[in-house]
Amino acid sequence: MLVKDRMTPNPLTVTLTTPVAEALSFMRQRNVHRLPVLDKKGRLAGIVSEKDLLYASPSPATSLSVYEIGYLLSKLKVEEIMSTDVRTILPQAALEEAAKVMVDNKIGGLPVVDAEGTLVGIITETDVFKATIQMLGAGEAGVRMTLHVRDEPGVLSRVTGAIANIGGDIIALGTLYHTEGVDSTLMLKVRGVEQADLVREMEQINTRVVDVRMMAE
Repeated sequence: MLVKDRMTPNPLTVTLTTPVAEALSFMRQRNVHRLPVLDKKGRLAGIVSEKDLLYASPSPATSLSVYEIGYLLSKLKVEEIMSTDVRTILPQAALEEAAKVMVDNKIGGLPVVDAEGTLVGIITETDVFKATIQMLGAGEAGVRMTLHVRDEPGVLSRVTGAIANIGGDIIALGTLYHTEGVDSTLMLKVRGVEQADLVREMEQINTRVVDVRMMAE
């Protein structure tokens, strides 16, 4: 799965001279939490988050009047508070690459730019989270099983082959590899088989069933 498959194309943007109050209102109306900032030529110049805008707004405890606050916010522009050290990613990048960049840099979203540097989309932690949910088969009925398996060549083939032999249909599968010498974790969801039959088949190929349960839609 690639970034282009999960990003929001043609994202909402603001310009360098957009007032902070206007950008914050824009976010709340459209239910977004970050906005790419474009310069006069339409090139990506920065990114501003809802947190940036809120920090820039006067505290509710301020002694300023409503009119003074409004005046100050009307003068404060996005370019004065935006982040200019913007992490970006290509639409052809793998989804997990985008997720790693966000985790490593503790950010919640990435502008997506093409080879020429033109903004073509934005991908957020929510997009990655939704993709993960789908890959794990959430909302699909079936037997959900967690196994500990030896980290060795051919183990996945044995598991999937055994499930196929009893007529099972794998609708989700995920692996988590641990350090050397420690069994890996395999999570799968299977439909078309009875829970007891699936457990028995997995035990026959020397995997350790850690958890098993029937999941409804």
